[in-house]
Amino acid sequence: MKNLGLLLMLFAFVGFSAFTNPVETKSVDTVKSQVSWKGYKVTGEHAGTIDIKSGNLEFDNGNLVGGNFVIDMPTIKVTDLSGGMATKLEGHLKSPDFFGVENYPEASFKITKVVSRGTPGAYKVIGNLTIKETTKEIKFFTNVSPDGSAATAEIKVDRSDFDVRYGSGSFFDNLGDKTIYDEFDLTVTLAVK
Repeated sequence: MKNLGLLLMLFAFVGFSAFTNPVETKSVDTVKSQVSWKGYKVTGEHAGTIDIKSGNLEFDNGNLVGGNFVIDMPTIKVTDLSGGMATKLEGHLKSPDFFGVENYPEASFKITKVVSRGTPGAYKVIGNLTIKETTKEIKFFTNVSPDGSAATAEIKVDRSDFDVRYGSGSFFDNLGDKTIYDEFDLTVTLAVK
């Protein structure tokens, strides 16, 4: 009799599971999506873009529940300078002084937790960011369109967490006006298909 009860519970669970919505995975349109960055130093700031190599968002009953992304590090561009000045800074950002893209051509982000902020489409996202083989947890807010076709986020990253040390007052003394601040901003605009 006891086994019959367990068997009935198992059938009920399997039957219920068969009618629940599976998690829907939507791919990021890497051509239409954009990641902009802005870095700061004592004497000013620089801005640019970087490409998403691949990515997806996961939805359960229309609610964001997960996702992951791969960033194409060699695509770092500088947009606030032109000509040789832009080329020089791009080369420096790609060098071992900063992101070492020859040895670390990809960065990645994997969502580990999503919390609703109480308004449809508004979430707090927690996940693991990997740069130069160092993984750290980061948190940020995001907004997703009602149909799940677009998402935006403002993210602050501390480069010193990822062994990006050049010009950092966290690692070097007496830099004066050559100090480059550790935190940089990412503005992410995703198109999802």
